[in-house]
Amino acid sequence: MMLCLLSMMVHAEGDTLRLSLDECILMARRQSVDAAVALGELKSAYWEWRSYKAELLPEVSLSANVPTYNKRYSTYQREDGTHSYVRNDYMELDGSLHVSQRIGLTGGTLSVESSLDWLRQMSGDVSGGRNQFMSMPIALTLSQPLFGVNTMKWNRRIEPLRYREAKASFLAETEQVAMRAINLFFNLLLANENLHIAEQNLQNAEKLYEVAKAKREMGSISQNDVLQMRLQMLNAQSALTSMESNRKARMFELKAFLDVEEDIEPIVPDNIPEVVLVYEDVLNHALENNAFANTMRRRQLEADYSVAYAKGNQRSVTLYAQVGYTGTASRMNDAYRDLLSKEVVQVGVSLPLLDWGKRRGQVKVAESNREIVRNQVRQQSQEFRQNLFVLTEQFNHQQQQLRIAEEADTIARRRYHTNVETFKIGSISTLELSDAQTSKDEARQNRISQLFNYWYYYYQLRSITLWDFENNRNIDVDFEKLIK
Repeated sequence: MMLCLLSMMVHAEGDTLRLSLDECILMARRQSVDAAVALGELKSAYWEWRSYKAELLPEVSLSANVPTYNKRYSTYQREDGTHSYVRNDYMELDGSLHVSQRIGLTGGTLSVESSLDWLRQMSGDVSGGRNQFMSMPIALTLSQPLFGVNTMKWNRRIEPLRYREAKASFLAETEQVAMRAINLFFNLLLANENLHIAEQNLQNAEKLYEVAKAKREMGSISQNDVLQMRLQMLNAQSALTSMESNRKARMFELKAFLDVEEDIEPIVPDNIPEVVLVYEDVLNHALENNAFANTMRRRQLEADYSVAYAKGNQRSVTLYAQVGYTGTASRMNDAYRDLLSKEVVQVGVSLPLLDWGKRRGQVKVAESNREIVRNQVRQQSQEFRQNLFVLTEQFNHQQQQLRIAEEADTIARRRYHTNVETFKIGSISTLELSDAQTSKDEARQNRISQLFNYWYYYYQLRSITLWDFENNRNIDVDFEKLIK
């Protein structure tokens, strides 16, 4: 930001900020709303990635119930099967420390737990004292789904692609911010040129109208020619008013995009990077760096995961096993002596006996969707390569187009000035002069448009390949530093 402010101070003149194209792009990347949105999306993707990484690490949790007082009647079944009510009056407290770790290889969960429960009987005859403690120093628990899909295995393949996709998308969006800045910059630049052309045309039209009136008095031209010059002057006045309004609109758009208050005077770019691109190199950079490649691979993996999930959902078998030790006593220290073993083994099975083909249909739907994704990926990949080829060719030809436009602009201006002098001595008609003026204006506008096309193509290729063609290196940033 300091570099940008220094640049503003250097180029500011009164209330006008003179900006080069590079400075405009730099300001857009630093302080435009589009850049802030791109950074916000990157931060969101970063914390999703951090959350996924945290799921792979052990989770430690502490749970406890503060003292609970209970005084009520409860049902009690006697030995003969009859029921009666007994009065309960007690206070209890329990707490546990729980450490769990998901197993990436199998998709199960392994946990270790330690707990202590305290119970104080407030009434009645309690054997061994009024306090009771139950300890579980350690218990090891395994919960393992059998035959189902291992979600962790699929996430290990999908989530890194998703995060790389987000980083590549951020870099591409940063270059697209530059593309919008270029668009608005050249819109204002062209509006300035059109205004300048309109001012010159009006000045020339006023002078030529005076010349036409003088020549009419001498009888060298017809009244129709005088009226034609009068009409051209009025058209020039109307065009000037329209160009002033258009320039204000283009000025407002660029000021709002860059978030500045001063009026902006864009400087015509003089130097352009002289680079010639080879399609094969451009394609390799795009396939290596662009978010598109990661997106295609992620979509294929997600489609494969959907099929695996549908197949695994046809039956459900879960193994639950727990081993540990436990003890009880009226004193807390004694509750950790003479411990007894604790073992639990449980296998849960859920098999559909009659679902009318619902789960089988879900598998078929997932397989059909996977085939659709594969065809879409193949089609989009072909379109991506084709569009990239066309863009590369357009950029390579744009340098020649720009040189032609510059020469045409020079020739058209010389021709117009020559025709103006020729008209003054009566050698050409007003129609010929009007044609020369139109050619001059169109040639100047075409030069600005061709210059815009060159820079727009250049940054469009940068946004697709994430490659700096001038310095021959990847476009990259320190994401950790940027997010913090």
